[in-house]
Amino acid sequence: MVSTEREFPASALPELDHRLPQRRTLVTDLPGPRSQALTVRRKAVVAAGVGSSLPIYAADADGGVLLDVDGNSLIDLGSGIAVTGVGASHPKVVAALAEQAAHFTHTCFMVTPYEGYVRVAEQLCALTPGEFDKRTVLFNSGAEAVENAVKVARLATGRPAVVAFDHAYHGRTNLTMALTAKSMPYKANFGPFAPEIYRMPMSYPYRDAADLTGEQAARRAISQIETQIGADSLAALIIEPIQGEGGFIVPAPGFLPTLLHWAREHGVVFIADEVQTGFARTGAWFATEHEQLEPDLVTMAKGIAGGMPLAAVTGRADLLDRVHAGGLGGTYGGNPVACAAALATLEVMRELDLPARARAIESIAVPLLRDLAAETGVIGDVRGRGAMLAIELVRPGTSTPDPLLTKAVAAEAFSRGVLLLTCGTYGNVIRLLPPLVIGADLLTDGIGVLAAVLRDLTSRP
Repeated sequence: MVSTEREFPASALPELDHRLPQRRTLVTDLPGPRSQALTVRRKAVVAAGVGSSLPIYAADADGGVLLDVDGNSLIDLGSGIAVTGVGASHPKVVAALAEQAAHFTHTCFMVTPYEGYVRVAEQLCALTPGEFDKRTVLFNSGAEAVENAVKVARLATGRPAVVAFDHAYHGRTNLTMALTAKSMPYKANFGPFAPEIYRMPMSYPYRDAADLTGEQAARRAISQIETQIGADSLAALIIEPIQGEGGFIVPAPGFLPTLLHWAREHGVVFIADEVQTGFARTGAWFATEHEQLEPDLVTMAKGIAGGMPLAAVTGRADLLDRVHAGGLGGTYGGNPVACAAALATLEVMRELDLPARARAIESIAVPLLRDLAAETGVIGDVRGRGAMLAIELVRPGTSTPDPLLTKAVAAEAFSRGVLLLTCGTYGNVIRLLPPLVIGADLLTDGIGVLAAVLRDLTSRP
């Protein structure tokens, strides 16, 4: 039986002070009566196409816990899909929001600019990988950042085609749906999509041939690009350095560097979509740092501003400065309140050394998950980096995806007070995205619940 009683050094994940008690507490069945009442109200006014993973309604959140309207305290292993790395209500972020809002909430940077936007751009130019002159432009969402990165690449190269990869997720706008691989629920019946988007095979070590190296997987994709598109027609390659919605797929070593080298040789813009992997999530500021990559453009959002809507494209000045004045921007892009939140969030990340905390989360969680894999026989793969971790659930003795078990695990863990997210092209991946400020006790309790649930579900006849 897997135990969560392993000894971890206290320095690995030191406890932090939080406003809410950092413990799992259930005072009603889930969902409780107030959440049920809100669901009735919701159905009368909210479009059915807006889904929610859980049938509870949030009232408060802090550190690694989420408090619902019925007073239940759940362990948050989702962070609003990798957004609240510093927690959902860090006092420095809250104070920065309030201070900025007391002065002005909006002018539109394209009309009357302000220092906060400039300061965020300065920090992103300094933080993102690459020893070259950079520029930054701010937006509202990850999809918007991706769409604008593609615009920049097409304008700068004068070429139309863009390559994305199997299992990719890049957003829900028309262009980013075209880049996204998975049909349901993201693309089904929403077409036609933007043209000149091509999909190439990804490096997926668990499902690739055992002897396929990262470089060989990249050469496989490159061969198809050269045959089907031609380098002279290709504006950009866009790729998540660790795929998110597609299943937290970490490509084999050498895959990304080989693609980047080929792109540089052929004048193709290499876009790293770090929307989910950025801002300390993988144990480095950006996931491309793990292989010392210097992307031409980096797209960012999610963890950038402590939960406020903000996104960015940062990259080579010679690319971004090619765009004519007025060609980039948007009414709310780089909103002053969101910029204030981002500056405070980055300050907290540095003060608490959140890349190191993400690595500590990995050092605690991965051994427990590997023990669980050995015990249950239904975990085909344990993977990820930092606090972006996943288990891929399969039928015993096979690599056949088991989406029904995955759904059941997430549902049962919720009933016991742990918020888990699923993902994967085949719907068979449990992903762990705890806030980077979570404590070791809460983290191990959450993983202990996951272990107990998986044990209970797989031991039934």
